[in-house]
Amino acid sequence: MIISASSRTDIPAFYGAWFRNRLGAGYCLSVNAFNGRVYRVGLSHREVDGFFFWTKNLGPFMDNLAELHARGYPFIVHYTINGLPSFLEPSIPSVESCVSHLRQLTDDYGKKAAIWRYDPILITSETSFDFHRSNFACIARQLAGVVDDVAVAFASFSFKKTRANLSRAAREKGFSWEDPEVPAKQAFIRELASIASDNGITLRLCGQSECLTPGISSAVCIDAMRLSLVAGRLIPSKRPGHRGKECGCDYSRDIGAYDTCGHGCIYCYATTNHKASLSFCDQHDPMAEWLRGPRRLRGRSAKASFLEENHS
Repeated sequence: MIISASSRTDIPAFYGAWFRNRLGAGYCLSVNAFNGRVYRVGLSHREVDGFFFWTKNLGPFMDNLAELHARGYPFIVHYTINGLPSFLEPSIPSVESCVSHLRQLTDDYGKKAAIWRYDPILITSETSFDFHRSNFACIARQLAGVVDDVAVAFASFSFKKTRANLSRAAREKGFSWEDPEVPAKQAFIRELASIASDNGITLRLCGQSECLTPGISSAVCIDAMRLSLVAGRLIPSKRPGHRGKECGCDYSRDIGAYDTCGHGCIYCYATTNHKASLSFCDQHDPMAEWLRGPRRLRGRSAKASFLEENHS
């Protein structure tokens, strides 16, 4: 089984102690984001093929990666480095800091252990296509020779909470945003692919198949074959991934939780209320069995809740 940690929140930035404790315990509890059911996720060598981490700040998690490596767990890190203005990403480390983390990661564990993400491409009155063109090129130059791959995606407005948070911020901070037409997106992806290639980096598009054009491949974010190269052994591929048949990813179990990220990025699809998420970060118990329990069970012990769910 492949573990995703996590596309729902930034575990490396905020919950490294919790992750280390759960790894030591050999399991964690997680919650199905759609039906609220609680399930156990084994974290032992017998149960886990490897980990995929998703983060915008790897610094606090470096020791955890060293421990995972020492224990023989293979892993791959999706490191999002966008370099967006602070009104969009208010608490992300500098591009230079993140590039330094990524360089250390690939020096220690090899290029296959890292994927740069430039995601989302959000078009606003302050971050136009021209901004992203220049910004992407600047970051790509810094990552030349450090990574081989970049996954990109345009901002998705399919989530009501994303549109609401973005519109609220636009009113408060005085900017506007838009969702460009598909032909404009296709043309821009081709431009970014050329810039990436000039720096020895292959660009792939995450989802959004309508924006694909000849020469642009779909990203496989949870990729058993890539993990096999890191591990030095074959890891079985199981599809479709957690997003269904439209997703090119291999199957994984996500151990994160929505509404727990402390970054406060206003476009975030995983956060409904940024203040509430920050409050959760401050009050989080790193000794808990799960990162965050389902709403209807909060205030009760994780063990009692899990037993009730699995004996009903």
